[in-house]
Amino acid sequence: MIHGLLLVCVCVQAPTTAPTTAPASRPAVVRIGLLPPGKGNPRNSEGDFIRLRDGRILLVYTRFTGGGSDHAAAHLAGRVSRDGGLTWSKNDTLVVANEGKMNVMSVSLLRLADGRIALFYLRKNSTRDCRPRLRISGDEAATWGPPSDVIGERDMGYYVLNNDRVVQLRGGRLVVPVARHAADGFAWNAAAEVLCWLSDDAGRTWRPSKGLLNPRGRKDRVLLQEPGVVELRDGRVMMFLRTNRGSQYVCHSRDAGETFSRPRPSNLRSPVSPASIERIPSTGHLLCVWNDHRDVDAAHKGKRTPLRIAVSRDEGTTWTLVRTLEDDPGGWYCYTAIAFVGPRVLLAHCAGQRRTGGLNRTQITAVDLAWLYGKR
Repeated sequence: MIHGLLLVCVCVQAPTTAPTTAPASRPAVVRIGLLPPGKGNPRNSEGDFIRLRDGRILLVYTRFTGGGSDHAAAHLAGRVSRDGGLTWSKNDTLVVANEGKMNVMSVSLLRLADGRIALFYLRKNSTRDCRPRLRISGDEAATWGPPSDVIGERDMGYYVLNNDRVVQLRGGRLVVPVARHAADGFAWNAAAEVLCWLSDDAGRTWRPSKGLLNPRGRKDRVLLQEPGVVELRDGRVMMFLRTNRGSQYVCHSRDAGETFSRPRPSNLRSPVSPASIERIPSTGHLLCVWNDHRDVDAAHKGKRTPLRIAVSRDEGTTWTLVRTLEDDPGGWYCYTAIAFVGPRVLLAHCAGQRRTGGLNRTQITAVDLAWLYGKR
């Protein structure tokens, strides 16, 4: 069932550029407590959105059936919304059965330049074999074609591809940013090697990027994990990475994801938790959702809370208009998918309570962009 909770917030800052002022009667922030765990379904986890041509929004998420761990049995399930993400269908549709020896998880949905929809996900067979796969739909997600491997058996390893991470650049190239924690010849390590897998033919063939970040054997290795990428206005690709150094690390590519500069600390302070960054279509600014730890007290330190949202008008150099979405010290908020639907941005993220079940549910949060920009 769908459980809803409405929260009305007030603005505290005013920007110079913003979307059209929204009606004051509409809640600025709507929390939709979708997909709590239940019998035979101990955990629901990260997913992604795609807007279909008939106006519906499809959410595909990971539904666990074999336990609550990252390696437990799970399949990919879907729900749809017909009202811009405020209410959702009550029953799941099966999108991808559990074709892995452990599970399938971590969805990225992408509308390709040719109009088809791409579904990327991880097939996890073991701690030495976890690789992204691709399925294509030509009928608006009614059916999906056969799977193909982004990374073949020749490059076997344990790769992490977060949800809502795959992008298609303006030139048509598909970029899949991954963290390689294990590979043929070396065992699993928390400090990942980071690279991108690239396709210039709409996913028919793939190759690794030329550059490798944080390679094994390097003396100054840091804990880099869970990369994401966003294309900047000047054509560069910005990569952001989860670390254990107190902030997101950032680096840039001038060759469409082939090579990147050395990762450096950013001003996005955070615990060991990923960020999500995408471009707002209506303003052209970047939007970030992350666990902001610039000013946290002892109760929040080291935890994946609070969850905040912010805007960058200078392509990720600085972040302003910071708004708090969640700040429960006992809460847990992370792995956010972002979609822009009319006057709102929809966020699908993992949530839970540390003392009662942990990170075990999928939540949708709808945020009014006018409120974010201080126009209501």
